[in-house]
Amino acid sequence: MTRYKIHPIVMGTKVFDKGMMTYQHDYGKPYTIPIYCWYLEGGDQKILVDTGEMSPIRSEDREKAIGGKIYTFEEGLDRWGLTPADIDIVIHTHLHNDHCENDYKCEKAVIYAHEKELVHIHNPHPLDFRYLEDYIEDVEENGQIRTVTEDMEIVPGIRVVHTPVHTEGGLTVLVDTDGGLAAITGFCVIRENFFPPKEVRAMEIEVIPPGTPVHPLQAYDIMVRVKAMADILIPLHEPMFAAMDTVTAGATAQARVTPSPANQ
Repeated sequence: MTRYKIHPIVMGTKVFDKGMMTYQHDYGKPYTIPIYCWYLEGGDQKILVDTGEMSPIRSEDREKAIGGKIYTFEEGLDRWGLTPADIDIVIHTHLHNDHCENDYKCEKAVIYAHEKELVHIHNPHPLDFRYLEDYIEDVEENGQIRTVTEDMEIVPGIRVVHTPVHTEGGLTVLVDTDGGLAAITGFCVIRENFFPPKEVRAMEIEVIPPGTPVHPLQAYDIMVRVKAMADILIPLHEPMFAAMDTVTAGATAQARVTPSPANQ
């Protein structure tokens, strides 16, 4: 069985109200999230999950807030001896702009996205302004996109499952690693969404949906399932990973009981 190492690379940040991440919780608190590209090292193909922002804002304040360095796409890949031309596969959790702005640089890559994401990026609802079709027009014209219509294996050791939590076409990426099955969530959450504070758990709430869910009740149920299926949970915008070269089972297990220092 092919096993992979998961390398988080910070490709941008957002500074906003924490309630954008935690549904009905912590509104009014400023919060900084990292925007990641994930390099899956292993096998004979170079694989990324998402491609991040094209021109990330880089400042000492933002790097301090997330606890790690912010890279351009080229700089981040270079850390692992890669260039955009080396990328064979890109798997998209969803197609909001901050997850696909560098797709056009990966001219040789096969790019996987759920069919509902492709519908929405070309015809977004007015409330979902994060879809910008400019970022995928080049790769569409080049015939690089492969449309995902159901749960499927991408390559041995990597598969995707449909998780419409934050967007209707969200894909959670399941990766076989030496530490067990890792789940890179197909929806924008932080560690606290999966491991709520005691005042939330006291209400018998197991998880907190993202601040902008497709449907909050459905989102809750899907998140409970994702939490149960993975040995290693990787919330898509958790600041803890900004300081890591490689995600490990030990680090994520510790994070279940120890809050991330960023933004505390």
